[in-house]
Amino acid sequence: MLLCLAAITRSSWTRRPFATQLKRLAATAAAKVQTQNATSDLVDQLERDARRILRVVERRVEEREKLLKEDMAETAGGSSEQIRRARALKESEALQEAWTRYLDSKQSFREVGPLLEDPDPEIRSMAVEERTSLSSVLSDHLSHTFPSLLLPPSPTGHFSALIELKPGVGGDESALFVSTVLKMYDRLATQNSYTMETISASYLEGSKSSGGGMKEAIVEVKGEGAYDLFRWESGVHRVQRVPATETQGRVHTSTISVIVLPTSEASQESESEFKVDEKDVKTEVMRSRGAGGQHVNKTESAVRLTHIPTGITVSMQDSRSQHSNRAKAWQILRARLLDRKLTEEMQKRRDVRQSIVRSSDRSEKIRTYNFPQDRVTDHRIGMTLSNLDAVFEGDHLRMVIDELQREHEESTIEDMLSE
Repeated sequence: MLLCLAAITRSSWTRRPFATQLKRLAATAAAKVQTQNATSDLVDQLERDARRILRVVERRVEEREKLLKEDMAETAGGSSEQIRRARALKESEALQEAWTRYLDSKQSFREVGPLLEDPDPEIRSMAVEERTSLSSVLSDHLSHTFPSLLLPPSPTGHFSALIELKPGVGGDESALFVSTVLKMYDRLATQNSYTMETISASYLEGSKSSGGGMKEAIVEVKGEGAYDLFRWESGVHRVQRVPATETQGRVHTSTISVIVLPTSEASQESESEFKVDEKDVKTEVMRSRGAGGQHVNKTESAVRLTHIPTGITVSMQDSRSQHSNRAKAWQILRARLLDRKLTEEMQKRRDVRQSIVRSSDRSEKIRTYNFPQDRVTDHRIGMTLSNLDAVFEGDHLRMVIDELQREHEESTIEDMLSE
């Protein structure tokens, strides 16, 4: 009887640790499954939130792989198609590298999950740190790296800028503001290592020597990327201030119009795949008109160019030299035709979708400079800044332009995701 009782007791004693061990193993296995599920859920959630971005990235990577296969299959080199493929492969190289990093990080993130339940506390601690780091890498790729790499390179990034400023409503006060804005652009150009040269300038009578009002100004900002910086200035600029001639302190509202055109040297036209056929341009020479002493009405120095297919006309009589006027007129004509071409391409690509630049609608009021309240408001993005002096010095103006650029990039990404 005692032996039987001892046997039963010994049997129960040997079974209890084994049952406990089974429970612990089952709990550990369940915890690992739960951890793996949590890891999988986190990755899935990140990818669900960024599914549209990922869809575009995957499509671009597939297109790159297709180009690589085509490039390897074609042995003869030097063809225009191969050059196009080589350029496309080079441009998508950074995206491919980022995609590879993302997939590697995603795999490592899944592999580190089971280590979070490791019995060794040091390994668990290292796993937590690694998981946090990998989570940050995945999130950063989805929210910043991929969107920035998906933005296409600017097709106008290599152009200089041709800027035309003209008074609008407001008479002499409007002409004075043309001079003010021109100085602001000169400071902005200098701050960004560009040079500004005057192509044509027309002043109010008696105001040239005093730095007063201007009836018209055409300047060129030279340097790669100048057009992309200044293109946001196209439109109607409104100024509200008390004129110096106002005796009762009333605030007057005036406007000026600004047109920013892309420009390049004639020798660079072939590189940009844009060329003006001289056969399409009618050239006329005539005597200059207006103030100018004995030179006026005696020599045929003024030049007028007419682009027959589009009807665009440019007249120039700023210089006493017909050769100089002809060169300036050609520069302006090329800039206007290039701008027309780029605008048409943009409308085709984006289906005239209203965007931050509103299809370069230059009749749109884009900005108001309010002197009594010492503030400037850009109406396209609803941005208001105080301290007009900082705006006219160029610092705050660059802040506005940077915000416009950011909004434009976001709009471009949205267009891409909706395709």
